[in-house]
Amino acid sequence: MTGVEQAQYQKVPTDESEAQTLASADLDYMKSHRFEDVPGVRRHLVRKSTKGQIVHVSKEHREPSARHRKHDRQPHEVFVELNELMVDKNQEMQWKETARWIKFEEDVEEETDRWGKPHVASLSFRSLLELRKTLAHGAVLLDLDQKTLPGVAHQVVEQMIISDQIRAEDRANVLRALLLKHSHPSDEKDFSFPRNISAGSLGSLLGHHHSANHVGEGAEPAVTEPLIGAVPVEHEVQIDIEREKEVLTPPPPAGITRSKSKHELKLLEKIPDNAEATVVLVGCVEFLDQPTMAFVRLQEAAELDSVLEVPIPVRFLFVLLGPSSANMDYHEIGRSISTLMSDKPFHEAAYLADDRHDLLNAINEFLDCSVVLPPSEVQGEELLRSVAHFQREMLKRREEQERRLLLEPKSPEEKALLRLAVAEAEAEDDPLRRTGHPFGGLIRDVRRRYPKYLSDFRDALNPQCVAAVIFIYFAALSPAITFGGLLGEKTENLIGVSELIISTALQGIIFCLLGAQPLLVIGFSGPLLVFEEAFYTFCRSNGLEYLVGRVWIGLWLVLIVLVMVAFEGSFLVRFVSRFTQEIFAFLISLIFIYETFSKLAKIFQEHPLHGCEQADANGTSEDAADLGVRNGTAAPGNGTWSPAGTQVTGQPNTALLSLVLMAGTFFIAFFLRKFKNSRFFPGRIRRVIGDFGVPIAILVMVLVDYSIQDTTYTQKLKVPSGFSVTAPEKRGWVINPLGEKDPFPIWMMVASVLPAILVFILIFMETQITTLIISKKERMLQKGSGFHLDLLLIVAMGGCFALFGLPWLAAATVRSVTHANALTVMSKAVAPGDKPKIQEVKEQRVTGLLVAVLVGLSIVIGELLQKIPLAVLFGIFLYMGVTSLNGIQFYERLQLLLMPPKHHPDLPYVKKVRTLRMHLFTGLQLVCLAVLWAVMSTVASLAFPFILILTVPLRMFLLARIFTDHEMKCLDANEAEPVLDEREGIDEYNEMPMPV
Repeated sequence: MTGVEQAQYQKVPTDESEAQTLASADLDYMKSHRFEDVPGVRRHLVRKSTKGQIVHVSKEHREPSARHRKHDRQPHEVFVELNELMVDKNQEMQWKETARWIKFEEDVEEETDRWGKPHVASLSFRSLLELRKTLAHGAVLLDLDQKTLPGVAHQVVEQMIISDQIRAEDRANVLRALLLKHSHPSDEKDFSFPRNISAGSLGSLLGHHHSANHVGEGAEPAVTEPLIGAVPVEHEVQIDIEREKEVLTPPPPAGITRSKSKHELKLLEKIPDNAEATVVLVGCVEFLDQPTMAFVRLQEAAELDSVLEVPIPVRFLFVLLGPSSANMDYHEIGRSISTLMSDKPFHEAAYLADDRHDLLNAINEFLDCSVVLPPSEVQGEELLRSVAHFQREMLKRREEQERRLLLEPKSPEEKALLRLAVAEAEAEDDPLRRTGHPFGGLIRDVRRRYPKYLSDFRDALNPQCVAAVIFIYFAALSPAITFGGLLGEKTENLIGVSELIISTALQGIIFCLLGAQPLLVIGFSGPLLVFEEAFYTFCRSNGLEYLVGRVWIGLWLVLIVLVMVAFEGSFLVRFVSRFTQEIFAFLISLIFIYETFSKLAKIFQEHPLHGCEQADANGTSEDAADLGVRNGTAAPGNGTWSPAGTQVTGQPNTALLSLVLMAGTFFIAFFLRKFKNSRFFPGRIRRVIGDFGVPIAILVMVLVDYSIQDTTYTQKLKVPSGFSVTAPEKRGWVINPLGEKDPFPIWMMVASVLPAILVFILIFMETQITTLIISKKERMLQKGSGFHLDLLLIVAMGGCFALFGLPWLAAATVRSVTHANALTVMSKAVAPGDKPKIQEVKEQRVTGLLVAVLVGLSIVIGELLQKIPLAVLFGIFLYMGVTSLNGIQFYERLQLLLMPPKHHPDLPYVKKVRTLRMHLFTGLQLVCLAVLWAVMSTVASLAFPFILILTVPLRMFLLARIFTDHEMKCLDANEAEPVLDEREGIDEYNEMPMPV
């Protein structure tokens, strides 16, 4: 009999010698399987039933070697399934799956028979105490050498009898209950492949009880007779079993296996590959006088047919059966042991346990880190935050203690060796470590990164890279168009959209081919826009040629970056702490928001609102439109741009339409970003819609503007058709360093070193901080970064490209983080409700290269870009400014200035720093920001990068004297950290938004 051939059914021995032989065999068997010393083991090794018959299990057993046992007891990830004994619709008893654990608990909803949302299991304290009590007195079988459920069930029943938990006459009933059929919520959904009854399920072959709720007592003779009858009866049962097995489970053809259902495949994606299962069986049966429990750990994990809803090998089994009169909640105890097994420290202890006491100690440790809520009514969730904070502190202390015990050396020599090894490892992995040789950091970057050059192209052969190219193309093109339009306004079209697109494409191609960190996206930024405006204003007020001055700044930039790289100056980024980073990030967001409303106010000034009578007096809207046509600036319907470029003013409805276009673009992009983490539509659709929110917003509002049939005028983006500069009448592609129209002053050639230093400060800070964010340890990048090489390439390219009148670029933080996120592969084996974990990042050069090429080819669609109203770009600027505020601690602390302390969030810098001291730190940052803004708004605006860099020594010397080390650690971490929020991940399994 398959599954039952391990058990031999015999009559009671007739003589004393045979009984002693069997008793000795049982004792040797228990020793080999490490059965626990429980009550009744020494008193009765062989128990007699009232009918004079016994069930005796005899099996050859070999003690596994220590090496083999150590390998088998290696802890694995655990999948837990709770099965309860219930009556199905045919009034037959079966094991029904009611809950499962993949880190978090998921319950089957009784009314709909579907899975609910994953949640943290909340357990009653009494159920944990009852579980500990039953585990202390029940049967514990460790390293049981069985491969099938019937074999395990027979051993469990025998141990229950030995430990005086059940009577010998209850053997057959308990055995039949353990081998009943298992059902799962997914069974009814899988119509093509219905789940077969287990091949060894004796309960389905020997008949069932017909009871409303419990297994009755009166059915015992009908079930036990075939099990303990004479040999001829046993032979007939064997024949019936074999016949029914042939009918129920016909042998599959050679090489063909049953395909997994969609439900199984989807669930298996969430379970780690090396996971082993724990089966918890709890139920109420009336034929027992007292509860009986067994905890089983198999020597080797084995797949038990039709027990689990997914084919995963089973390592642990927990059985709890008992009468309803025991005043015990079997369901809650089942949830308790299931939650314990899903807890990583406990199931690791279960794998390594040598006896019952190890399991009990593991329960004690679990209780030490648990929180008991008193039975009081909680009105709001705000009051429960302290509970979560208290438990986090407990868990943190436990992790620190475990880490300390694991890594703590036992001798001074070991401590010294450990410190030396850690220092060497950190020095080897630190790309900012100085070598002490000229260009030593640059040479080390080349040696570390270029040997992996070919793999940068092989790793791009992945569908995810294709999707990243499409997404990042729009993410890079939208800011290029937006900044290009504003830069054209600031510089009177000397540098505009055409120059910015070409510069983004050419520098992007060169950087992706030669750079050390190709995940960086090169682009224009807000601080560079402020500097360009300030330098243009300076040149115009002093009668200097703006483009020629930029050429000399570019030449000085090349010299400065060579000196900086020669002395390995990239290590200076270590001194740029959160204090300076957040001021810089907040300034960028403030520039975006200010520029939006400043340009909108300018439109309202140029096109003031008119009353009806005043509009009639000044002429109809058609007349105004005709005026625009005559001036060569507006055409009927949409007011497209023409080369004449004469400014149009006083147009009716222009200000209101510009306001609608700006607000519409902002709200569409903003809410599509929020929609990505909503509960509508599947996760992939939400992610696509959210990632392409900015292009969708631009497209929608351009269509709105185009669809207006009246003659309302809106100013459009000025883009030349084809490969041409923005203003051909003012400049060409090559700039003469000695002067275009008049000789350039020699004193300005030398003095250009000062603005060159300021530009270098901006590029240095943005590029190096962005590289630090991309190279975080959490991303698990394998190929490393090159701070010196990347800085040299970006600054040198900007300096050389200034000769062609192209703008300087830097590593764009938001776009680079988005690029890295788009290439991040998240692990599919994520517990439902848990945060996705980073599996790898596709480090390659192809995506950035293709994005740069596509951005360059976008210059040929100039006619389409001319349809974009500037008000739409203002909406994108507002969107960039508002969304960039997320994650800036300085912005969060500014909000706390307006909140009572009782409403402050539960954050370290709030709980560990006094409120007044926290506000003082925020006030100092606010003063620095105000000084920067004041400098930027005056004629000294060129010096604002220098004022920004002064915040570094201010933090190092002044703030270090005002605040303690503990306060500075909470408020200002001395390491570069991301201050801009990254794209949130989504758990596709349960469609719940979860952060990365």
